[in-house]
Amino acid sequence: MTRITKHTMARPAWCAGLVVAMALSSVVTAAGPKFTSTWKAPEAAGVSFAGKKVAALIMSDDQGLRVSGEEALVRELAAIGLTQGVASYRIVPREELRDTDKAKGWYERAGVEGVISMRLVKADTRTTWTPSLWSSPYYNSLWGYYGYGWNSLYVYDAGHTSVDQIAVVETLVFSVPQNKLLWAAVTESTNPKDASRVIKDIVTETIKEMTKQGLIRKESK
Repeated sequence: MTRITKHTMARPAWCAGLVVAMALSSVVTAAGPKFTSTWKAPEAAGVSFAGKKVAALIMSDDQGLRVSGEEALVRELAAIGLTQGVASYRIVPREELRDTDKAKGWYERAGVEGVISMRLVKADTRTTWTPSLWSSPYYNSLWGYYGYGWNSLYVYDAGHTSVDQIAVVETLVFSVPQNKLLWAAVTESTNPKDASRVIKDIVTETIKEMTKQGLIRKESK
């Protein structure tokens, strides 16, 4: 089990970071999210959200992105049998969302047992240098290379550098009655093309991972 990596930086808006990343990654290949770190509290094994209300929360100032992301998370919860999922924008008024005490009251009055939150913590570039591989048959032996090296007109390709845009997202699962963190993960998405798609992909992989670790179990029929 690996502990979650902390990112020490100011909270950015989802939209701002991803728009920059998408603008810079128009000519490179996108890759789905991968987990770089996960953590589960020991007491999480005894917690089940089956038959209970679970709220989806996307921490973003972009209302459209928040709504679509929360609804995507609710749909994924429903797909595995947790039919009590609800988007936070349906519970907490927008003007009171940032006020901790007021938001707490709304969640408690709605009977929410768990909150799954997602937040963009970093969006920047990563440069990777890839050396050339000496795969030509001329390089297989000294004397095979000897004549080639003296007579070749080709210039050696020393390798190439690629620049990728990386979106780092943290996902947290809290118990509302216990006011306790139960599960946490950090994912990286490479060269995101569309912010909504990034959220959907992360949501899908997160639900799979949480189910695999036993945190989310289907409701018994």
